Amino acid sequence: MIPSVVNIDLGKLASGDLLSLQVYKFIGKKPGKKVYIQSNLHGAEIVGNAVIGQIIEFLSSLDENQITGEIWLVPACNPLGTNQRRHIFSTGRFNSYDGLNWNRIFWDYEKYCEDLDNFARSQLNYSPELIRKNYLAKIHKAWQQELEKIKQSSSVPYRHFYRYQLQSLCLDADYVIDIHSSSNQGMDFIFCFQTRESSAAYFLLEYGILMSEYDGNAFDEAFLKPWLALEKKLAELGKYIKFDLESWTLELGSGMVMNPQSVKKGIKGIKNYLTYKQILNSAELLTKKNIKLVKRDDVKSHYAPTGGMIQSRLDLGTKVKQGDRIYQLLSLNKQGKPPEIIDIYTEMDGVIFDISTNQCVNQGEYILDILITNNEQ
Repeated sequence: MIPSVVNIDLGKLASGDLLSLQVYKFIGKKPGKKVYIQSNLHGAEIVGNAVIGQIIEFLSSLDENQITGEIWLVPACNPLGTNQRRHIFSTGRFNSYDGLNWNRIFWDYEKYCEDLDNFARSQLNYSPELIRKNYLAKIHKAWQQELEKIKQSSSVPYRHFYRYQLQSLCLDADYVIDIHSSSNQGMDFIFCFQTRESSAAYFLLEYGILMSEYDGNAFDEAFLKPWLALEKKLAELGKYIKFDLESWTLELGSGMVMNPQSVKKGIKGIKNYLTYKQILNSAELLTKKNIKLVKRDDVKSHYAPTGGMIQSRLDLGTKVKQGDRIYQLLSLNKQGKPPEIIDIYTEMDGVIFDISTNQCVNQGEYILDILITNNEQ
């Protein structure tokens, strides 16, 4: 199956060079759901490009009868961020012009929908399919106003133009998958919205972060949050609906590297999820994995109590018990005394979930995260 490939302009640089996206569209013979998958929104988080590259190769080996609906894939979805550098290090988490996190700039319709209660009341006698069609029309109408701002002679900051191009690709999607990785060194896991927990198991990962509060500015949040708000409002009015719409942030390993195991897990999980959603008519056996979903508050970050050099730190993925030593700090001084070794112990049971790449820290700098595994802590 040969994908349709579309180039989308993102902007023109002072040098005259053009930034653009490339979208790969696989359209099945039978109409159905739309899946949107992107990677590399943060410049140093490149692993998703390998995942998408191999998924494109896999989908290209299928015929149109093996896909129901359509799958859109966008690797390197933030070329400006991908090409940001500081010496030999990829940065690209923050826009170098305005300092904003590239994944905190997106348009959340819930913040602009002032008549949600009236709209919900007007839909009480309609089917979920018709309600979705009507609400999506409202979203598109509001989205058109964003385009009008771009067209004005005063124009808008680049982030507004960028988000318009990116979000336009998935406003009408059913399932959105945004592939990230740790800015440091991290485990493979998924961010999951409440009420969508049952689907998380099909990504075949051991851990997930269950989100309870979010501002809507992240890509996955901006897509799903308006629909969650509508579901909640309808429920308050006595009509209980869960739209077949889902949004996921898939976190695969560490920044600046293509970890083969993380790539493998990402590909396997996405293919399994698409089979579960009946997008892929696959002969492969559908499976699910028991996933431990924890709240964001159950991730405990550790920071350096004083400046020094990290040593004897436990490896990523190590399970720990309260009172275990998790690392040491070699603390230097300029008072004529020898260096001091400071032992640091964990305050809870858990697993070493994320660790800093730099092992030279000033006081107050990040060292590691522990995912708490006993709910009493």
